[in-house]
Amino acid sequence: MNTNDVMTIIWSDRFADHATGSHPERPERIQALKAALDAAGVFAANQTHDPTPASVEAIERIHAPQLIELVLQTAGSGGGWLDPDTYVSPASYEVALLAAGAVTQALEAALAGAPAFAFVRPPGHHAEPRRAMGFCLFNSVAVAVEEIRARHGVERVAILDWDVHHGNGTQAAFWTDPDVLFVSLHQYPFYPGTGAAAETGAGAGEGATLNIPLAAGCDDAVYQRCMEEQALPAIADFAPELVVVSAGFDAHRDDPLANMQVSTEGFRWMAGAVAELALEHCDGRLALALEGGYNLQSLGASAVATIEEIRARYGMGEQG
Repeated sequence: MNTNDVMTIIWSDRFADHATGSHPERPERIQALKAALDAAGVFAANQTHDPTPASVEAIERIHAPQLIELVLQTAGSGGGWLDPDTYVSPASYEVALLAAGAVTQALEAALAGAPAFAFVRPPGHHAEPRRAMGFCLFNSVAVAVEEIRARHGVERVAILDWDVHHGNGTQAAFWTDPDVLFVSLHQYPFYPGTGAAAETGAGAGEGATLNIPLAAGCDDAVYQRCMEEQALPAIADFAPELVVVSAGFDAHRDDPLANMQVSTEGFRWMAGAVAELALEHCDGRLALALEGGYNLQSLGASAVATIEEIRARYGMGEQG
């Protein structure tokens, strides 16, 4: 259990260097987050660390060398589109390595006893082992989980993905792995087209994937019910050593890229629920990584609410 009065925040202004122009996944996201977190006292009240990049070897635990080379070469040649949604700028390869390293550091902090949040871009949960897609270059959460397992011998990790889009890349990375539970709540049918309830894993990993597809328009009450009746019991039964949240905030009712009706207080409730679960079932080892969220105001407000609620559940003092 965390014995400190602070969370660990992993942050770098370099995440704005992934230049995407007027794309929804744009540098202004990280700049708006910084303003919101600073105004709420997050940086003053918690321990903030600069990330170090993930190694190529760490990325290769999840991604094929051909994909890594594609991102590197595209960045080196001045940038370009990998698909209609996914852009690489000259700095994007280095920033994507930094994002994966940041999430790894958040997991390290969680194992050491402090809940942690890595505020990164680009997001990662759509990046499959052999394909970048959906704004995502490398799957930072998957890379970090594999790195932590290799470094520390952690055996059982639960990943909860509450981004409005299904985390197809994370699902693919652990599809046959019985020791990583992947739980996703997402709008369905919707991009990227995966995430049906029948998708439960394969081989030894059968049953270690839980998809909770939700119709457009679901609100706080629906999310709370699905968390209480499905997601949280599944994670508790799995008995993880570490809980990781792919924390996208694009299910917010003000988000322009989806059709859900979750409020800022709804995200606060989900954060509190998963914090209580981590405290009860894995000695408080909890790490979060930013995924989506494209309305700048609701993104900042939801991130602040999430941190405030986790601090409250861990018995930390008020920030600000």
